[in-house]
Amino acid sequence: MIRRTLAVALKEFLQLRRDWRTLLALLGMPVVLLLIYGFALSFDVRHVRLAVVDLDGTRAAREVERAFLHSGYFDLVHRGTDLRAVDGLLDSGRAQAALVIPAGHAAAAGTQRAATLQLVLDGSDSQMATTVLAYARQITAAVAPAPRQRGAAGPPVPRPLVWYNPDLASSRFLVPGLVAFILMVTTVIATALAVVREKERGTWESLRATPLQALELLVGKTLPYLVLSAAAAAGALLLAHLLFQVPLRGSLLWLALVTLLFLLGGLGWGVLLSTLADTQQVAFQAALFTTMLPTLLLSGFIFPISSMPPLIQAITHIVPARYFLVALRGIVLKGTGPEVWGADMVGLAVFAAAVLALATVRTVRSL
Repeated sequence: MIRRTLAVALKEFLQLRRDWRTLLALLGMPVVLLLIYGFALSFDVRHVRLAVVDLDGTRAAREVERAFLHSGYFDLVHRGTDLRAVDGLLDSGRAQAALVIPAGHAAAAGTQRAATLQLVLDGSDSQMATTVLAYARQITAAVAPAPRQRGAAGPPVPRPLVWYNPDLASSRFLVPGLVAFILMVTTVIATALAVVREKERGTWESLRATPLQALELLVGKTLPYLVLSAAAAAGALLLAHLLFQVPLRGSLLWLALVTLLFLLGGLGWGVLLSTLADTQQVAFQAALFTTMLPTLLLSGFIFPISSMPPLIQAITHIVPARYFLVALRGIVLKGTGPEVWGADMVGLAVFAAAVLALATVRTVRSL
């Protein structure tokens, strides 16, 4: 049994060596897509055009302005003392935000009286406005002095402390999701097309005439793609670490095991689709439809699952990338172990076992 399985795997390896398109898709495409999307996708907002209206004119006011400009997020486009200029600056798009430092700011700083700053934002881009508001809160909390009197009426200004991603770089959140997205799409498409190609060329009929069992054929066909997908996953994760500063705080062993389960599920799904499709075009469309949108929208890659309606949240349980992302981010960003994401690892194992079992049953019927 092992000899026949290895013979099928060797035959598939030789065929892959001649089929440079599939080889390129499996090994090169994940790296190319990670480079493109890794640099293109970002929730970080830089070079926000900032107008400063200083009604206080003191050293404390200038320190606040300096803190905003030195943060790296804001570019000064206007400085003045006329509040009426703010409307024109925001309407024309010359400024995206306006910082208003009120009169008496320096006198109120450090006392029980609130030293209120006003930030006027262009809310036509809500994502940008929300991000800029978070930046402003972080900057003002860092420069605001503590009250001189312990009995101050107002609460103290909180000092933010961010774990796992201190500089709030969106790449450390997005790149692990990109790795899951790219691996799922490429492995399913490549595997589905490989089996359907056998049908179109007529070699599937030859395989049916051999003494091969369904399990031997299934393992032999998927083993080369598993090896190549694992190499692509290792390359993508290494690239994420070197280029996008995604850390690796957890165990490499657990990372390898979780990635293996994820790839097995993807390969099994590709084989299952190939047993349902008769042409490469149908297989490609089915693979694309069942992997790209679910992984992009329903895995927690970009949109938090907790914010989705209950029905959609229930549907996400059949998306393997949902489980892989929780475990992947836990391992690389937090350094946590299976005591935290063990249930997600079980979810990956259940999905992989289910699709591989269905693929085996379908292969038995086809043989």
